[in-house]
Amino acid sequence: MSKEIAKIGVVTTSDRASAGVYEDLSGKAIIDTLNDYLKSPFEVVYRCISDDKEIIETTLKELVDNEKCCLVVTTGGTGPALRDVTPEATEAVCDRMMPGFGELMRSVSLQYVPTAILSRQTAGLRGSSLIVNLPGKPKSIRECLDVVFPAIPYCIDLMEGPYLETNEEVIKAFRPKK
Repeated sequence: MSKEIAKIGVVTTSDRASAGVYEDLSGKAIIDTLNDYLKSPFEVVYRCISDDKEIIETTLKELVDNEKCCLVVTTGGTGPALRDVTPEATEAVCDRMMPGFGELMRSVSLQYVPTAILSRQTAGLRGSSLIVNLPGKPKSIRECLDVVFPAIPYCIDLMEGPYLETNEEVIKAFRPKK
């Protein structure tokens, strides 16, 4: 169990937000949610980039390999539109995929909107980091993180990353009893 300060990447993939056409509310929603969830100190490494597969891949590699983020959370680019390529970029840079994250997020999203079946969120491991793709709507971000985040600190533990302590009044991390 490492006591270092966790670095968490937050990536918004949006042609319009990255061009300044509108404010990136989705990236802010992820950061706000992490601030609610985590008691342990962490540093956010934020990027807002275009929906370009090569740029997404380069950004994910930079955050994991160079910035040493134990967790990278993306938002946007998970739908069926032609420019929605975040899952493909994620799969291209990951060593192993974690399909349960996407399955659970779609399952919970279906309780709110029938179009959740159009979402292609996924998650994977690169080195000793977890990359999780979230949808682009701020409300959906919280709904999805609420169901998958309890498993994230233990996943980081298993990869010998920094210890993520949650604010148990908001969300409780699941760690098996030893």
